[in-house]
Amino acid sequence: MTRLNFEIVEAVVFRRKAPAQFLVLRRSDEETIYPGLWQIVSGGIEKGEKAYEAAMREIREETGLTVSRLFNTPLTNTFYFFTIDAVNFSPVFAAEVDADAEVVLSPEHTEYRWLEQADARELLVWPGQKQAIDVVSEYVIKDNPSRGFMEISTGRR
Repeated sequence: MTRLNFEIVEAVVFRRKAPAQFLVLRRSDEETIYPGLWQIVSGGIEKGEKAYEAAMREIREETGLTVSRLFNTPLTNTFYFFTIDAVNFSPVFAAEVDADAEVVLSPEHTEYRWLEQADARELLVWPGQKQAIDVVSEYVIKDNPSRGFMEISTGRR
């Protein structure tokens, strides 16, 4: 029987430049899952970890970046992964980093790009990740009244 999996998070990392830029990462060709694919930050939730904590950890591990502001978004991606016969539910977070922060990639990725919204969408493959870029732009980067309700304290501000 197909199971439901709640063990993955995704994070749209952005910096406020004029206009805003989104971070996309290219997976290493050595990765067994999705080699060479362009993606946003994603990864597993460890035992005892909250989803937003996992998002911050994954950002730090994959990019070396420190999140200055973290937001919940009104989007949860859902996709079926046939190799484990599970439907995955993945909460999407928005993570703002300092405009001049330097990316240091983990071995999981070989390349990164800071791109404007349309260019980031063009490079991404999965529809949920393309939609995540749009949601972050609309609900977090723009002065949307709901933004204040979605911010999660990171202890940095």
